[in-house]
Amino acid sequence: MKIIVMFHFFNKKNFLTDYLENFVDIHNHILPGIDDGANTVEDSLEIIKGFSKIGITKFIATPHIMHNYYPNDRESIHMAQGILLDRLLHEGMKDITLDVAAEHMIDSNFELLLDQRKEMPHKNSFLLIEMSYLQPPINFDQAIEKIASHRYFPILAHPERYNFLHSKSSKYSKFKQSGILLQMNLLSLSDYYGKEVQNKTFKLLQDGLIDYAASDLHNLHQLDCLKEIQIKNSHIKFLLPVIEKTINDFY
Repeated sequence: MKIIVMFHFFNKKNFLTDYLENFVDIHNHILPGIDDGANTVEDSLEIIKGFSKIGITKFIATPHIMHNYYPNDRESIHMAQGILLDRLLHEGMKDITLDVAAEHMIDSNFELLLDQRKEMPHKNSFLLIEMSYLQPPINFDQAIEKIASHRYFPILAHPERYNFLHSKSSKYSKFKQSGILLQMNLLSLSDYYGKEVQNKTFKLLQDGLIDYAASDLHNLHQLDCLKEIQIKNSHIKFLLPVIEKTINDFY
């Protein structure tokens, strides 16, 4: 009997969701109908209910602002937030906190967006940014300088997913030296985006380069995949400080 118990102990599965109680999800696409995330308010509700079951009730929704693709602005984002908040109230889900910001694509229109003060930052002066998965934007360094001149702290979304950076590992350290914070996707802890992305995620964690974590969730399928992620004991010690920092800085 003792041998069986010990065997069970050493083979206990560590699920990622076991460590996400009271987590603050600072990057997701759960607002209904304004980008490639939740299509309807019913989709949004199902995603939020699924999150709630694993102890996540605080969200900062970050729809895309992407010129010519998702031309969102304060009006469209707050309108979608209001629709969802009304439904949450109707459903009696008063424990849910839903703030809004945006995920800003660094494209040809980004700097103009800043000049016109049409950006949507997180309330504590962070600005979530992304770039093309194919190649870096030619105005990346200039855009980062402009973000700083507007007194924002840039957070680069899912740096592990930019495959063109995988062969240029020194770039990640240079990002940090330039004041850029790095936010990994929780799904990257699995092979959801591919094994290469997963390996890069653990390398960035082990090197202490990741500042924040988020779901970047778009749909229920991704939530189901998130619930299945298992974490090795050797990786937990690198992940927990990132989870704690995300909670402390955005709760």
